[in-house]
Amino acid sequence: MSAGPVGIGVIGAGNISEQYLGNLTTFPDLRVLAVGDLFPDAARARAEQFGIPAHGTPDAVLAHPEVEIVVNLTIPAAHADVDLAAIAAGRHVWSEKPLTLDITEGRAVLERAAAAGVRIGCAPDTFLGAGLQSARRAIERGDIGAPLTALTLFQVPGPESWHPNPAFLYQRGAGPLFDMGPYYLTTLVETFGSIARVAAVGSRAVDERTVGQGPLAGDRFAVEVPTHVSLLAQFEGGGSATAILSFEAQRPRAGFVEITGLDGVLRLPDPNRFDGDLRLFRAGDEDWQSLPSTGPANGRGMGVLDMARSIRAGVAHRASGELALHVLEVMAAVDESARTGEFVTLTSRAPRTDPLPEDWAPTASTL
Repeated sequence: MSAGPVGIGVIGAGNISEQYLGNLTTFPDLRVLAVGDLFPDAARARAEQFGIPAHGTPDAVLAHPEVEIVVNLTIPAAHADVDLAAIAAGRHVWSEKPLTLDITEGRAVLERAAAAGVRIGCAPDTFLGAGLQSARRAIERGDIGAPLTALTLFQVPGPESWHPNPAFLYQRGAGPLFDMGPYYLTTLVETFGSIARVAAVGSRAVDERTVGQGPLAGDRFAVEVPTHVSLLAQFEGGGSATAILSFEAQRPRAGFVEITGLDGVLRLPDPNRFDGDLRLFRAGDEDWQSLPSTGPANGRGMGVLDMARSIRAGVAHRASGELALHVLEVMAAVDESARTGEFVTLTSRAPRTDPLPEDWAPTASTL
């Protein structure tokens, strides 16, 4: 198809699918046609919840003749297999983060997609929201001068306190680094450009954790990854950033991103949100001032919509596979540095994205 709304099929009917579908089904430029899951009853429940006409297994989504973009909302360990199956079926792919479990798989997905002439998009798309786009505009108009350094903090007790089935968040491809790192690292890359090298330390306080609520409450599960990571990143342009990502803090401090520039400091909204106002402190000021955010903040799925509109227009989409691959390599390098105690140099580079227009309207019909 080359005109009209873009057909969407969703694979993965877990927790995050409710947020995606709640938004995707409100965008006139998209048609959500099918939901698939390894557990067809879960797919049926989501389809009925949002009035989606078809449901079944993942193969049912891939076989649907009008699906153009497959939205892959499976667990990280399944991302590569689902992406490759969708590519083989001639579909564009939007994947939840991280792109894959390791850089070799990530490169293979992008290479297969390029050979097949289809696109890869990947979460997070929070950087397209009003909050972080407003921060980008503030920096580009010189509110703090040239950005020099950044500090980010994500410190929480751990998702087992609220997630009904949290074990996968402590397996390879998850933990605070791979689960939450993409939000913070993507924000930093969008601000400073590509990361050239990293150093890190990591630790794991306990080898088992306990589900806190839901049908599995009281069940214990293994912790396979570091649950506290401290990292230092040096950007290709010369700036640097310090970040903490932790599931071990009893006093939550999440959503903190502060950019220090030559002439001031900008405190960004939570990079896991699409909205939120900014705080600005400039040289000579006595106190912080508030900067309102402007533009759309419709939530998860904005990247899918941008990808769909970009496919129709024949232009690059913003939350690209190349950006996700760079962030994936950064996380893999952080993991390697934490194990070896050495700086790790990166080979990939992230493309510079165009800013999202303030009047970009997700609920408008444009196709």
